[in-house]
Amino acid sequence: MHRHAARVVLAAALVLCAGASCAQTSRDGGMPFSADEQRRILAHGPWPPPRAHDPGNAQSGRREAITLGQALFFEVRLSSNDIFACATCHEPALAFADGRSRSLGRGLLDRNAPSLWNAVHERWQGWDGAADSLWSQSIRPILHPKEMNASAAQVREFVAGERELACRYRRSFGKPPSAEVEDEAVLVNVAKAIGAFVATLVSGRTPFDDFRDALARGDRRAMARYPAAAQRGLKLFVGRGRCNLCHSGPMFSNGEFGDTGLNFFVRPGEVDPGRHGGIAALRASPYNLLGRFSDAGAASPVTTKTRHVEPQHRNFGEFKVPSLRHVALTAPYMHDGQLATLDAVVRHYSELNLERIHADGERILQPLHLNEGERADLVAFLGTLTAPDLQSWRPRARPRDACTVDALRPPA
Repeated sequence: MHRHAARVVLAAALVLCAGASCAQTSRDGGMPFSADEQRRILAHGPWPPPRAHDPGNAQSGRREAITLGQALFFEVRLSSNDIFACATCHEPALAFADGRSRSLGRGLLDRNAPSLWNAVHERWQGWDGAADSLWSQSIRPILHPKEMNASAAQVREFVAGERELACRYRRSFGKPPSAEVEDEAVLVNVAKAIGAFVATLVSGRTPFDDFRDALARGDRRAMARYPAAAQRGLKLFVGRGRCNLCHSGPMFSNGEFGDTGLNFFVRPGEVDPGRHGGIAALRASPYNLLGRFSDAGAASPVTTKTRHVEPQHRNFGEFKVPSLRHVALTAPYMHDGQLATLDAVVRHYSELNLERIHADGERILQPLHLNEGERADLVAFLGTLTAPDLQSWRPRARPRDACTVDALRPPA
């Protein structure tokens, strides 16, 4: 009888443990996490997140616009010299980044190209947040003299002159890109198609996501499959390192901007203003969510962020806190590639020079003084934030439809 009672008590304890997502013990190969650490870990999910759309873009989520946008994303003839496309600096094999310290277009740029994976879940676009949507961000490189160096007129003429693209444009926007249509309106619509395509780039689940969900349901066997080094790194990440204060939520980013503790000189005597300049550019842009080209109504909640953003002195030299998903694939690091490896990034924050932090900047940054093993554990954890199939992405084959057939017919 006593033995039966003991079994009942043990079974009840196991049920309660599973419901509370009990920490692993070293007996079954897991890392013990405190209740607070478990809560912080669970806050990094679930993944994937609910579907999102490109704000101010009525084409976001529409199949025809996505097909058009994918074609335009890889189209070098959108540039003035038929050399550069969006994909030139956002290569699928490089996690839709470019692997450079500073991107190279018609000239050397001041920053590198951030990854586009999961960009639809970002609040602001670009290292300085100068765009509040994917479509408005797409316009800048098309027009920038050091990048694609095109004009609105050139974009309209190119799309109008390509039978399949003109057909898909008409099916997406209701009218052809003819000379009777305002050049700038066609440019914006092209950007909205590209934004609709980029919004589909949402990465899959990672080893961390499997561990996080196993923790949530108290599945000790599944948790034990997560490498011990990654578990130790995760414990540092949400614990003593306090990395989760900025790299928070399912995206591993708070979506805002911060002081990195690195210099932000572009060249001798010239600095990159970072977020301060980004806010000024955003407010001045005719393509922001408050402008006439936005499909969001003036009272739409998506416009709130743009309406109320104000530059502050502390924003000078701040850059966006990047998502850490697939971070192992996006070296070199920081906005201008100052740090070549993840170990260099961890070492930088471990030995942070507080004299380089703005006087009114990030007070949460403190040197961690990690030893070599702890740095290796953090890097091991960061390596588990990459979806296994990320580098196998390929463009979808264009559908065999009326636009394709018409494009194959010889001109009348």
